[in-house]
Amino acid sequence: MEIVLCVTGSVAAVETVKLARELKRQGASVKCFMSDDACNIIHPYAMEFATGQDVVLELTGKIEHVKYAKADLVMVAPATANVISKFAYKIADNPINSLLITALGHDTPILMVPSMHDSMYRSIEENIHKLEEEGIKFVLPRIDEGKAKFPYLGDIVLQTMKQVKNGDLTDKKVLVSAGGTYEAIDPIRGITNRSSGKMGIEIAKEAFVRGADVTLVLGEVSVHVPQSINSIKASSYKQMNEKIKEIIKDFDIFVSAAAVSDFSPSISKKTKISSSEELELTLKPTNKIINQIKKLNSSVFLVGFKAEYGISEDQLIKSAKKQIERSGTDIVVANDLSVEGAGFGSDRNHVIMVDHEINKIPLTSKKEIANLLWERIISNLSDI
Repeated sequence: MEIVLCVTGSVAAVETVKLARELKRQGASVKCFMSDDACNIIHPYAMEFATGQDVVLELTGKIEHVKYAKADLVMVAPATANVISKFAYKIADNPINSLLITALGHDTPILMVPSMHDSMYRSIEENIHKLEEEGIKFVLPRIDEGKAKFPYLGDIVLQTMKQVKNGDLTDKKVLVSAGGTYEAIDPIRGITNRSSGKMGIEIAKEAFVRGADVTLVLGEVSVHVPQSINSIKASSYKQMNEKIKEIIKDFDIFVSAAAVSDFSPSISKKTKISSSEELELTLKPTNKIINQIKKLNSSVFLVGFKAEYGISEDQLIKSAKKQIERSGTDIVVANDLSVEGAGFGSDRNHVIMVDHEINKIPLTSKKEIANLLWERIISNLSDI
């Protein structure tokens, strides 16, 4: 996977060293082009260190703009108003714009990451739309403090990987639920669980880079949610249940990764309960959201999660099979929350995927589990 990273003269250029290193961690070979103004902000040696390759500062007899125009992706990050506007009208008066125009002629994917003052960003929106109509992709900036700021690195990497992946979920609409729910007792107190939302968000990210149209239904989460993915907030069991029931008919695949509360308080006061008075709390069971899904959309491919605590693998597999019988799930991802270093809040997990086969996955990253899960889902879909 070869990516050409073009750095232009926005102050956000200081972020590109970290961006290049992260792209390399994703397995990419990164070649850097820098404008003269970018060199006034960071030294080319910094990008040489980050990429492990010489930096292109000018075009020579090696015709660098032609040599690298057939990369897997050309990215301009940050992209100034100057480079965007010149590219919109195919003005090739510098190495970066020469590369972009040549890459466009080869149908090489191009990704732009605008970063500038908000007023300047608004003034070139016509040029951005012109390029979008030509198939150029943009990562939306973070609008903050009157500036169109450099997006979070995770959002840029996500969009990058989407451009270079094989798109095996293109044309699929995917719904993913993530995080825990919060059941209020009064305006400042409630019951919840320790779910961070990491697993569900990794599943949504993997579906996104594979080309799916992804929607996240989010409970309470403690990790960054990519702005590129459409998200709907649903903090409580009731909100999540109502929202999923409302929209499930529109989706091809539903991955129910949220840790939805099994109980809700029998009371929910609108004013704060005094800390000086005794409180007796009764919890009533909630209806399982996953049990209703196939009744609302019989064709949806349904993935459930089953969390247990301190049981054997055989018992865990039996519990997963019971969910398949009860809910009609096509795959169940089961895990034991008592396993050290796994489960809620951790970056890793040890799971068993249960469908017509039993696949035991040893302790590994949730990112890798998300990848393996989608491979399994796609394999199942191809058999249908």
